[in-house]
Amino acid sequence: MSATAPDSATSSDGNGRFAWYRTLGQRGRRAFVGAVGGYGLDSYDFQVLPLGLVAITAYFGITKGEAGLLTTVTLVVSALGGAIAGVLADRLGRTRALMITVVTYAVFTVLCGFATSYEELLVVRALPGLGFVGAWAVGAILVAEYCAPRYRGRTVAFVQSSWAVGWALSVLVYALVFELVHPDLAWRVLFFTGALPALLIIYVRRRVQDAPEATARRTASAERGSFGAIFTGPLARTTAFASLLATGVQGGYYTLATWLPTYLKSERGLTVIGTGGYLAFLISGAFTGYVCGGHLTDELGRKRTFALFSVLSAALILLYTRIPEGANTTILFLGFPLGFCTSAIFSGFGSFLSELYPAHLRGTGQGFTYNSGRAVGALFPAAVGFAAESAGVGGAMAFGAAAYGIAVLALLGLPETLGRELG
Repeated sequence: MSATAPDSATSSDGNGRFAWYRTLGQRGRRAFVGAVGGYGLDSYDFQVLPLGLVAITAYFGITKGEAGLLTTVTLVVSALGGAIAGVLADRLGRTRALMITVVTYAVFTVLCGFATSYEELLVVRALPGLGFVGAWAVGAILVAEYCAPRYRGRTVAFVQSSWAVGWALSVLVYALVFELVHPDLAWRVLFFTGALPALLIIYVRRRVQDAPEATARRTASAERGSFGAIFTGPLARTTAFASLLATGVQGGYYTLATWLPTYLKSERGLTVIGTGGYLAFLISGAFTGYVCGGHLTDELGRKRTFALFSVLSAALILLYTRIPEGANTTILFLGFPLGFCTSAIFSGFGSFLSELYPAHLRGTGQGFTYNSGRAVGALFPAAVGFAAESAGVGGAMAFGAAAYGIAVLALLGLPETLGRELG
């Protein structure tokens, strides 16, 4: 690669605090904006369900186990959608695949607001899953292929940090809607606001392009977008352990994301505004964690960063859900480190999975491993829902801590990829 090409992954524009952004070049910066928007709005559309879950449970008269299934079916189908998005990224290109995923999750999220029964909502909620996470898998690769190797971890981590931004936006809208509208209608309004991401398509279509050099290498291969290829030879071991890593990390995270609002309202006795305030600490920690985790993955290495935050996340989930009654102030401030650790661990995924696969299988490999882990990890929120009937939501959330143990074990079968060039 040329060191002076304006859109090269290794273009030089000094060192300094924002060198990671300057070295992307003009095309890379446009791709970065598109990826951040796609994943941030993906987060927004995902979070409207957990935030409206108490109202939905009351409206349809369902159990906690049935409520947990709404998240599980979303995650399972999103695993399929994310894997398909990876294949599309290798066959159609990163930018086209990004547009397809954004349109998919936006349209089907809106349709959830029209559900007239629990069974109908269960089916319709599965459909946005065809687009969820695909925006991350495709966007992370799109940006990673513009990055200089020394900045790749932190740059892709900033894409990951947009999840916290979308989450924060959903909490603000949730607080506003539920204060102004009766809960029986408010949860529907939340789903209707899921149409917002469609506006991003205009920007992506006009301004975003795939990285030229990576595209040339991808299209030069006759074999693109093949699931069979990532289970052949040495890649088979990589695929198996990377999927296990994704299972553990996402099982822990989605346990927290799905059940924490319910835990705060039903077991800590918080109001809508109170829940929003507590989540603000969690989300602030999450955003900081995404950014700091990206720097750490470039300094400590991919595997050490995953191991560190797996252990810390498990410990904090157990501590958070076992604070005695009357100590809600402790819960409030503990939200920041909890959000920090459970989000910082994701910062390494975009760079790590991109570095594990060659250019012509990068979308397929990343899409499959991350999303197969998402599918299996989706069992954890459902398990919490059913266990909560007897153990309470706080006690059942121990399943999330156990998931992080799986992530630590998976690291034993994966190589360190820090500094690896991408073609």
